[in-house]
Parts: sequence; C-alpha cells; structure tokens
Amino acid sequence: MSSIDLPVVRVAAVQAAPVFLDLQGSLDKLDGLVADAARDGAQLVAFGESFLAGFPIWNGVLAPVDQHDLHQRLVEESVLVPGPTTERLGRIAARHGVVLSVGVNERNPASLGQIWNANLVFDTGGRLVNHRRKLVATWYERLTWSHGDAHQLRPAPLGGWNLGALICGENTNTLARFTLLAQGERLHVATYPPSWPFDSRPTADDYDLEAAIKLRAAAHSFEGKLFSVIAATALDDNAVATVAGGDARIEQLLTAHPTASLVVDPNGRTIAGPLVGGEGTLHAEVDLRAEIVPKQAHDIVGTYHRADIFQLTVDTRRHAPLDLRGEPPAPLTLSEQDGAGEG
Repeated sequence: MSSIDLPVVRVAAVQAAPVFLDLQGSLDKLDGLVADAARDGAQLVAFGESFLAGFPIWNGVLAPVDQHDLHQRLVEESVLVPGPTTERLGRIAARHGVVLSVGVNERNPASLGQIWNANLVFDTGGRLVNHRRKLVATWYERLTWSHGDAHQLRPAPLGGWNLGALICGENTNTLARFTLLAQGERLHVATYPPSWPFDSRPTADDYDLEAAIKLRAAAHSFEGKLFSVIAATALDDNAVATVAGGDARIEQLLTAHPTASLVVDPNGRTIAGPLVGGEGTLHAEVDLRAEIVPKQAHDIVGTYHRADIFQLTVDTRRHAPLDLRGEPPAPLTLSEQDGAGEG
C-alpha cells in the first residue's frame, strides 16, 4: 500500500447553459445537474465560466452604447461571496456529497460598479475551499469585469486531490499555471465561455474556440503531468435571441465557433469528449498515480526545474481601495449587502 495519498477520482464536466441572467433559475438548474452527476457516480462536478448567471457575450458583438440593459441585468443577478448564493451552493455540494466547482459573476459589496469573474470550489461538506478571481479580463470582457488577483491561486488539498482551477485565458498564462503546479497541483479544472466572437467576418481562419481549448488543455496536462477537467458554459437559444435581437449577422457571430468540454490525461490525450456545443455531462475516472512515471522524464517543478536559476514571486493578497487605520466601520448586515438579484 502506497504511503502517498493518490486516489482514483470520478470526475464530471458539465457543459450547460444557465437560465440566462436569472440567478435563481440557474441555481435550480445547477442543483438538478449536480444531482444527476452524483447519481452517475461523480465525486467532482465542474461547471463552466460564469455559469451563474451568464457570460457577457454581448461585449463581443454589440457596441458599448447598446449594452446598458444587459449589463444592468447581469449586475442585478450577480453574487456576493460569501452570501446566500454561496450558502446554497455549499448545501448542494454537501447534500450530494460532491466537490463542486462553479463560475460566477461576483460583485463588490461596496460598489455596484465592480464585477469579477470568479470561480468557487466547495468540498463535500459544503465548505468554500477555494475562491479565485480571474487575473485578467480578456479583451472585451473588460467592459464587464475588473482584473482579479492571485489570492487563493493554490490547489485545494481535498484528501490528496490537490485541485487547482484556472478560468479561460488564465490557462494560457504560463506563470499562473506554474504557480499551481509548483504548489503540488495534481488535478486541474479549466473553465470556458459558451462562445468567443473574434472577427466581424467569420471565416475558416477565424479564432476557433474549440481548437484553442483543446490546445490549452493538452499543454497544461502534458507539461504538468496531470489530469485536466475542462468545463464550458453552453449558449442556448434564449441567450442568442436576447443578445442578437433578431439580427442574423449577430446570431452567426455568436454561434460560428461553439465551445467544448473534455477530460485530458497526463500525456495530453483526451479521455472523455470533446463535447462540442450544446449541453451534456462528460464522465471519467482518473487515477492520480498516473503522474508518477511521466514525471520521471519531465518534471517542470522538480527535477526538470532549475530553482537556482529561475525564481517566481507571487503576491497573493487581496487588494482593496481603502485601508482604514483605527476602528473599522460597522459591517453591513446581510440584508443591506444583498440586492434583489441575490440568491
């Protein structure tokens, strides 16, 4: 019997569309999907980027002056961390006995002008064990989301899983990936959006979201010698119709290059999926011992790293606009913090 805790984990990547800009409806849908995945044996259930309660895809296809109503709806359906929504997510994880990873639109309790793209991980007891904000909002995402930070840019132990999570383009950030690996990451969750319009004239040479997801997943798994669970948010007809408003050109931009979910092994090979577009759940059983032999050849945070030459410093603080010296003000009550959209 090994003295190293390297379990076999049954994982599920849920590719689903939220009830668009409806936090309560999306939470209800998530609850049912977690129940289904747990019934099918999943121990880890991962949802995509900003599943609660929608990815601001309109930033890529509408002029900023035409987005105010959608932005207001997103803010009104955003999430406080901690708050009632995180409490419900914890109860869902505990009731079904799973580790739950989900992307959310997180709002600043002090300002309705600041939203972060965040990912939350809850353990089987319902505790929030990892709360990350996307380091850099990508391109037109900056119309909605602020830059995040490196707070909790670390794996959650979870009884030997050492589960790390990165959001979309963070999986292209070499230093962010190295930071997780250098802290012992063994199992990786990567989350992605439902679509990524990139060019006003979609062609075969346009940005291919599916190909980009596969490339990033294979790169991190192969370099880190670990399993990756890639979960994307889907785009349903209601979201397309709401954003496009009947404009056929915008509908084409939204649907030209659909997203993908998959599971990848430590050799960079796909072992489940890909599920391209639409909704569904991928299941796989991953044996974390599979990292040992490949790392004998190429361990980029161990034998194959030169710590005498390369050093990386990471600032993991939460950065705040105000540093009060002296007695702090009375905290807001939960009812004062919560807006009408909070679940």
